[in-house]
Amino acid sequence: MPNAASAKKELRKSKTRQLRNSKTKNDLKDLIKKSHKAIEAKDVSAKELVAKALCALDKAAGKGVIKKNAGNRKKSRLHKKLNQAFK
Repeated sequence: MPNAASAKKELRKSKTRQLRNSKTKNDLKDLIKKSHKAIEAKDVSAKELVAKALCALDKAAGKGVIKKNAGNRKKSRLHKKLNQAFK
């Protein structure tokens, strides 16, 4: 448990950030899963879902929630799967 006032404040800030980051990561996972299911079902809305997922990945990588290379890797795999399904 922190003793100094600044350490207490940092603990509060880190908890807030942790909640925000975990929500963003969970939303990302949901979007990616929905995109994969839509692609596998060859649904018409798959392209829209993929576009939303790509946008969310870019935002998360830009804010440091996930690393940039991880975001780019996930985007690449999603694009690849979409292109193979809708040839």
